[in-house]
Order: sequence, then C-alpha cells, then structure tokens
Amino acid sequence: MQRSFSITYDYLCPFARNANETLVEMLQGGAAYSVNFVPFSLAQTHTDDGEIPQWDRPLDEVGGGVLALLWSIAVRDGYPEFFLAFHAAVFSARHDEGSDIGDEGVLGRVALSVGLDAESIRSHVATGAPAGTLAVEHMELVEDHETFGVPTFIEGDEAVFVRFMERHTPDDVERALDMLGWTNLNEFKRTTIPR
Repeated sequence: MQRSFSITYDYLCPFARNANETLVEMLQGGAAYSVNFVPFSLAQTHTDDGEIPQWDRPLDEVGGGVLALLWSIAVRDGYPEFFLAFHAAVFSARHDEGSDIGDEGVLGRVALSVGLDAESIRSHVATGAPAGTLAVEHMELVEDHETFGVPTFIEGDEAVFVRFMERHTPDDVERALDMLGWTNLNEFKRTTIPR
C-alpha cells in the first residue's frame, strides 16, 4: 500500500534540502510514497506582527527564499511532472552553487535546466496566484499543526520537525516516518553533534 504524507520545505534551509532531496531521489527510484511537498516560508516566520506578510509584498521586495517558493508552487501546481527535478535543482542552486535564488534570472536558468519554459513560470508567478497559495498553505501549517520550521513531516494529525545531518539517506527518511506514530516521544535532541 502507498504511504501518503506531506513534507515542508524552504530552499534556504540545508536540513530541508537533506530531507527533500532524499525524498526526491526515493520517489524517482520508485518508492511507494505519495508525497505532498508544502512550502513554508522561513522569512515569514521572521516577519514581525504588523509588517506586511511576505506573500503580500511586491515580487521585488519579498524576503529570502520567497521568490523561489513562488516559482516552486507555479511548477508544482502547473507542471507537476517537472516538480521533482525543479525542486532538487533549486536546492542545488542554493546550496551547491551558492546562487541567489531570490533572483529571477537564477530561477529562470534552473527552470530551463529541467526543461521548463521559464517565461511561462515567471508570468504565472506575476499573476499573484502562487503568492495566494503560499499564504493559504503556510497558514494552514501553522494553524493545523503548529509548524515552526522545515523540514516537518506530516501524516494525518502527526507533525514532526526533523533535522537529518547527511544527504542521500533513505534509511533516515524511513526511520523518521516509522517514528511518526510514536507519540510518547515528544523531543529527542542531541546536546552536541558528534563529528
């Protein structure tokens, strides 16, 4: 039976990259999962009360990573067959290349690299529809699951924030998914990271 769950992401976070990238690889390898990739804006979590929400700002004023989230929503919802490749490529642009993913030129290059029409994505983002989707999905995560960061795995009513230290670790993802139902464990945090 196919397992269904959601995972949050923001391209700024290396831990979100570790989990999301691994899930992309697992799905591309035939893993029996139905995964809903849900954007969560870290910039919005650092926006003070009374300030304009990230998704209501003009595109040239959105905070770190928000533009990339908007492009990802446009791809996820408009071109789902390209989403996994685009998703991984944006993480790579940010964390491998050190590119500014708040730059439309960078995002356009990423889109082209996976076979997308960058101008079509740019035009859709400019309509504001992806910003509306980001607002709804981000706020649902906060209200329904008290989500505060990325990556958060969500299955049914269970939501767990996880930090994987390594990339390309399917065993870590499977172990985290197995632990989602272990509700007697609220927090397990290392005081230091042995390296």
